[in-house]
Amino acid sequence: MNKDNIYQDYGDFVFRYLLTLTKNSQSAEELTQETFYQAIKSIDNFHKNGNAKLSTWLCSIAKNVWLQEINRQKNKRQLVKSLNDETPLFYSLEDNYFRNEDKMDFYKKAQQLSEIKREILYLRLLGDLSFKEISTILGGTENWARVTFYRAKQEIRKGGENYES
Repeated sequence: MNKDNIYQDYGDFVFRYLLTLTKNSQSAEELTQETFYQAIKSIDNFHKNGNAKLSTWLCSIAKNVWLQEINRQKNKRQLVKSLNDETPLFYSLEDNYFRNEDKMDFYKKAQQLSEIKREILYLRLLGDLSFKEISTILGGTENWARVTFYRAKQEIRKGGENYES
């Protein structure tokens, strides 16, 4: 399978699938592009497993991309709602500084993880994906995704010491 031909061969199919989910052609087009980006990133996992048809694999990625977009939109609406609440958010510059320091510390430690652990950590925490969805995307089992996520958390808690698996 040639990576260059995947979009030409399956682009319209994935677009129509996403169009049925989103009911919006612009959203479907954007999600189609993201789907193929994710697919090309993990195409080697598809070739290793080879248990499913490529169209089925692409649709599962498309569905996950669509669900991530739904979660992003939901979080955006919640943020707008909280910002529009009459109760103003007050916090000191010191609180803001420590909050940003914690984030920076987390991302520094995450960068020290192996690529696969970092990817699982980001998909779980930032993408809000289930372990089943993560395993589908990365080509492992659900238990593998769960254990790898746990080990990544442990490494971050221990300050980035390596626990290679």
